[in-house]
Amino acid sequence: MLTLTALAAWALAAFLAPQQKPVPPAPPPTPCLTIAEAARHRGSHQCVTGKVLKVGASSGGMTFLDFCEDYLGCPFTVVIFPEDLRRLGDVNQLAGQTVQIHGKIEDYDGRAQIVLENAKQFEGESAARLPKLLKGYDVEEHGKFSAGKFSHPGKSRRPHRRHPREEPPAVDVEQGPQ
Repeated sequence: MLTLTALAAWALAAFLAPQQKPVPPAPPPTPCLTIAEAARHRGSHQCVTGKVLKVGASSGGMTFLDFCEDYLGCPFTVVIFPEDLRRLGDVNQLAGQTVQIHGKIEDYDGRAQIVLENAKQFEGESAARLPKLLKGYDVEEHGKFSAGKFSHPGKSRRPHRRHPREEPPAVDVEQGPQ
């Protein structure tokens, strides 16, 4: 009888115990696309990797990471708007480096592009070490440094002291000079 009671208790405990399902392994991280593959994934959030050959700027103040010698024939580019450039740092340091950029691949004039807005979109060793822009860096002037606006000096706070003038000797009109 004792064996039957022990067996029933074990079966009841096994039935009431929470069932633990095996945890499936995490899926491997998706590899980054090449710049040639990026065009086929327009409209989706992806990682794109490539070597930045040069960093260029337009007359409107936008900055571009070019992955091809001829940027007009390149299937992919990265665009940075002037207002985002201050948050990102000195992207000119990326020239010649291989980068991985995450973001939504958009279509612009028949080419795939990612708009780079913050440093969290970067991956890899080069992005973490981007130096901040210098304080006088003027984004609107396409990377030229500005010392500020010239203004004429205002009035001095201290009154200007005049040296006392020597008074000419008093002349009595009736007597004439002495």
